[in-house]
Amino acid sequence: MKQAVSKARAAETGKEHWINKGRDKVRLFLWQKLPAAGAQRRGTVLFVHGSSMASQPTFDLKVPGRPDSSVMDWFAARGFETWCMDNEGYGRSDKSRPINCDIANGADDLAAGSEYILETSGAGKLLVYGISSGALRAALFAQAHPERVARLALDAFVWTGEGSPTLAERRKKLPEFSARNRRPIDRAFVHSIFERDHPGTADKATIDAFAEAIVALDDSVPTGTYVDMCSKLPLVDPAKITVPTIIMRGQWDGIAGIDDLIEFFKRLPNPDKQFAVMAGVSHASFHQKNYLMVYHILHSFFSQPEPVYRG
Repeated sequence: MKQAVSKARAAETGKEHWINKGRDKVRLFLWQKLPAAGAQRRGTVLFVHGSSMASQPTFDLKVPGRPDSSVMDWFAARGFETWCMDNEGYGRSDKSRPINCDIANGADDLAAGSEYILETSGAGKLLVYGISSGALRAALFAQAHPERVARLALDAFVWTGEGSPTLAERRKKLPEFSARNRRPIDRAFVHSIFERDHPGTADKATIDAFAEAIVALDDSVPTGTYVDMCSKLPLVDPAKITVPTIIMRGQWDGIAGIDDLIEFFKRLPNPDKQFAVMAGVSHASFHQKNYLMVYHILHSFFSQPEPVYRG
């Protein structure tokens, strides 16, 4: 029992890092958690956040009475080194440039962050997970830097946007989003994320904790990902994503149209690929009542042995 407690505490110890991106020296925040002491090393995971919240509320959330609420801790306890980063314009990262921080800019953040993580961790390649617009950033990054990605997980992903009721509603506000670089967020907005697709998939205590953690860091977020997802899709070419990939789609997700995702999946050239539909899950999968099922799906893919025969 003492040894188990010790491993859990070791996994929960985080360390902050800072890097400067590009000629403008944009300051970006990264958060690292080492594998639990004594655990077999399983790989290095980079978690990529979505449009409306920074990385720590998404991936390192603590909720009283909700065991393993932090996905970073859960994976660290199983031997993974885990990282997340705040994209430019979010959380603790730089918000000073007069830009809307679109998806291409976010992919550039990942290029800078991944270079630092690979040097710091000594990992040969990264296991990359992105959710929603974070999945688009992750996919665009993997398309440009396949040599840095061992496996890619795309959760709540969108390709062309066809069949997405959430994006259809969001397009009505496209002129408003296009006219400014940031949009306001508050607790009520965070609650609306869980109410728009299928109410009841997440419990109130988790939503409340998530909302509090988000607004503690941001009262506004960039508009770039919304503008891109409403007017510029597709941004990713599946034929150019050559790394092993899993598509994770919540049963009730209003962003990710299932037919759209299946067409994307069919075009992925690497035969080491999976498509997982997550029962009882809407959009923010790690904050759902079925979060442990989501962890299991992702862990299975990230720990899968490489094929020994390819034909």
